[in-house]
Amino acid sequence: MSDSRNTRRSLQGTVVSDAMDQTITVRVERRYKHPLYGKYVRSHKKYMAHDADNSAHVGDTVDIVACRPMSKMKRWRLTEVVTRAFQEEGQA
Repeated sequence: MSDSRNTRRSLQGTVVSDAMDQTITVRVERRYKHPLYGKYVRSHKKYMAHDADNSAHVGDTVDIVACRPMSKMKRWRLTEVVTRAFQEEGQA
């Protein structure tokens, strides 16, 4: 068996939606240098990721990794919550 499972693509981003059951929407931002003008440009893309335990919430920074297709839009799964978003005392 090859080692391709260990070299899966992984990304880090911010959770922008957790309204669905076992699914989060992650916004991944990247910076690249403009080919002509040399200025650094920020661009982003949103990915749907599988969150089996519903552990991630809006504002959390998370790591996601590529996996088999879980649904029409989900091709990523949550590996860990890197940092938690600030929670007020009144909210759980």
